Amino acid sequence: MKLLKHFSFKNKRVLIRVDYNVPLNDRFEVLDNSRILASIGTIKKVLNDGGKVIIMSHLGRPKGSYDNRFSLKHLIGELSNILGVDVGFCEDCVGKKTAETISSMVPGDVTVLENLRFYEEEVSGCPDFAKQLSELADVYINDAFGTAHRAHASTSVIARYFGNQKCIGDLFFSEISHLENLLSSTVRPFTAIIGGAKISSKIEVIRSLIKKVDNLIIGGGMAYTFIKSLEGNVGGSLVENDKITLAKNLIEEAKENDVKLFLPLDSVNASAFKNDAETYISKIENIKDSYLGLDIGPKSIDVFSDLILSSKTIIWNGPMGVFEMEKFAGGTKGVAKAIAEATAKGAFSLVGGGESVSAVKSFGFGEEISYLSTGGGAMLKYIEGDLLPGLKALEV
Repeated sequence: MKLLKHFSFKNKRVLIRVDYNVPLNDRFEVLDNSRILASIGTIKKVLNDGGKVIIMSHLGRPKGSYDNRFSLKHLIGELSNILGVDVGFCEDCVGKKTAETISSMVPGDVTVLENLRFYEEEVSGCPDFAKQLSELADVYINDAFGTAHRAHASTSVIARYFGNQKCIGDLFFSEISHLENLLSSTVRPFTAIIGGAKISSKIEVIRSLIKKVDNLIIGGGMAYTFIKSLEGNVGGSLVENDKITLAKNLIEEAKENDVKLFLPLDSVNASAFKNDAETYISKIENIKDSYLGLDIGPKSIDVFSDLILSSKTIIWNGPMGVFEMEKFAGGTKGVAKAIAEATAKGAFSLVGGGESVSAVKSFGFGEEISYLSTGGGAMLKYIEGDLLPGLKALEV
């Protein structure tokens, strides 16, 4: 696989797949530009070489047709300000007019194509659509780690049309390098914190981590399925009844691998799924039938925090509760704070997944984590040991 340093992009048309799936407000202003900032190194390498930059990305989940809410035109001002150049925009990502615009570019120009997902052929991985995109450029760079687990036209299929004129971008390479270093780390204790709503989306991740870590903390909605598997009463909390046996098996797998698995001790319970609901705290295995657990309780926060603070290598994916509601944000904030403090003491910490990264930033700890991954699903698939389609496609 080739890296950016293996190329000189002078006078080349360079098509860069980035992940600009960023949040916008009602006025279509960028609320979090971290994904854009993360791509700048790759873009500047091409510009400094005297190349022409063509940027393609998706934004949101349009249903295969134009939707103004998801137009990449809304990002042009932000990208122009960051780069310090006037960024151009194509109202389509393929077609005659787009090709004409690209052919008129000169070295130092930057042009953004319209949202790839306005074409259903992008998500289906259509070879003809991928070929049309490839005809716009001389070189292809994939710098979109966040979508590397999807075999889409622009992330995987397109690479076949570039022969050896393709490479991995700096951000993408940084992501897999940090993950490799973490997963092969010999700096112990190694603690993984896995949260989120459902076990079903994290089964293979948990199984993979059990073979690598010393401690595994389970929180979030999925914890209640584990507690029910141990015959606890979790009231009306979220439970995947078809995964109860699996949860019990995962507990056994952890024991067999000498991994200490930590479940919450207490729970913040609500009478309804809303911030102004009536709440009370109980042991997690003793929740009233009419209540549902929406966050880990203070005893759990203390135990988890102590464990995190004693760790030297830390990975976190998935919130501890419904942190978007202030009443149920304590667990997630407590874990974020502990990871930040452990990092300040010398631990290496990696946080990945949209919700976890968003939580860390919202609580003011974004700058205190060793590495914030831009990939959620891609990061999980990489941890599982899957060969990412976007990565495999770059093999020469």
